[in-house]
Amino acid sequence: MDRVPTGIDGLDELIEGGFPRRRVILVTGACGTGKTIFSAQYIYRGAVDYDEPGIYVTLEQFPREFREDMLQFGWDFRNLEEQGLVRIIDASVARIGVASEEEHALPETGFSLDKLLVEIIKAAKEMDAKRIAIDSIPAMGFRYEREYEVRNAVLKLSYVLKKIGLTGVLTSETGEKGGLSKYGVEEYVTDGVIILRYGSVGGRLMRSLQVRKMRGTKHSEHIHPVEISRERGIVVYPIEEV
Repeated sequence: MDRVPTGIDGLDELIEGGFPRRRVILVTGACGTGKTIFSAQYIYRGAVDYDEPGIYVTLEQFPREFREDMLQFGWDFRNLEEQGLVRIIDASVARIGVASEEEHALPETGFSLDKLLVEIIKAAKEMDAKRIAIDSIPAMGFRYEREYEVRNAVLKLSYVLKKIGLTGVLTSETGEKGGLSKYGVEEYVTDGVIILRYGSVGGRLMRSLQVRKMRGTKHSEHIHPVEISRERGIVVYPIEEV
């Protein structure tokens, strides 16, 4: 099976060399666990280290703030955009019916999945994109009232991304009652699930990562320690090192 290197140090060794190509992976976790950093690192390292152009869709954070935040890791997204290696699609302000200052954005007439897919397909063709990250599904879920509507939306999104040859990362939040995702359906319609955690272990705060599911892959079943550093971004460690 063809693999896509994730750009997350230490992760590929746990999943037989990377994500299966043309699959969609869910990255889920509570607030502050590193989901946005994970998705940004996947796109940035993909463009810089593996010559794979990528699309980053932001549904919550303003692109200007996102670019500023990522500079702390030395990730100059503006430079990659100018080179045509990355395209950021702003879907944040469309949710509230406000015009975006970005070149690539959804119209101020409001958010819809079909409008987003049109922008994604257009970007993928223009830049021959190989990767995409969408942050986040709960920000899109406000459009839907019922569980099956969310399931159908994620299923449609996943199908289109794979149909046009993209390998995707979708972010979500862990459920309030301990579920893997915000709506309890995302993990069933994606091809892989990675859980990020940040909690107290033995009296100290610790970050961790677990590969809960990865279709077509023999993956680690352990919970692995994680560090977020300014020099390397997210780093996943073998449990033997701790």
